[in-house]
Amino acid sequence: MFEQNIQNVQIFLENHPLLAVALMAWSLIWKGFALWKAGRLSHKKWFVFILVLNTLGILDIIYLYFVAKKYTVLSETEEK
Repeated sequence: MFEQNIQNVQIFLENHPLLAVALMAWSLIWKGFALWKAGRLSHKKWFVFILVLNTLGILDIIYLYFVAKKYTVLSETEEK
């Protein structure tokens, strides 16, 4: 059953290549922004989770809008 579902998805994406490209671009944009933000905030665990898990941007959006908003990055001038 699982193999059949994978084949159906593969056939669908082969028939709709623009959708496949759009999904990859969507995921890459969100992942890049979330990784950048997690790195700046020194959230090592979030960085690894976002890097490893591919959720089409869902985990990335959750991190950006619900976790990262609670923190700020201090610049070198603000730290002194």
